Amino acid sequence: MTGIITVVGKDKVGITAKVCTYLSDEGLNILDISQTIVNGYFNMMMIVDMAKSARPFEQHVDALNKLGQDIGVVIHLQHEDIFNIMHRV
Repeated sequence: MTGIITVVGKDKVGITAKVCTYLSDEGLNILDISQTIVNGYFNMMMIVDMAKSARPFEQHVDALNKLGQDIGVVIHLQHEDIFNIMHRV
């Protein structure tokens, strides 16, 4: 299964490190990553391979939401299929 993670918030030191540490600890592999900082706002999008995850998808959603709250950003995780359907033109 492939997931799409988005991270948005005021830029500060350690956002990428904390998100990537979570992914590594959970066995989620980053397939692609993009990040930008515009006027002090951090925006990151990641495509992650979740095939080897020991946890159910919903637990990652909750854990990433909590991580985002802890570091002061908004983190969303969606199934790739849902993301693609929502962003069709």
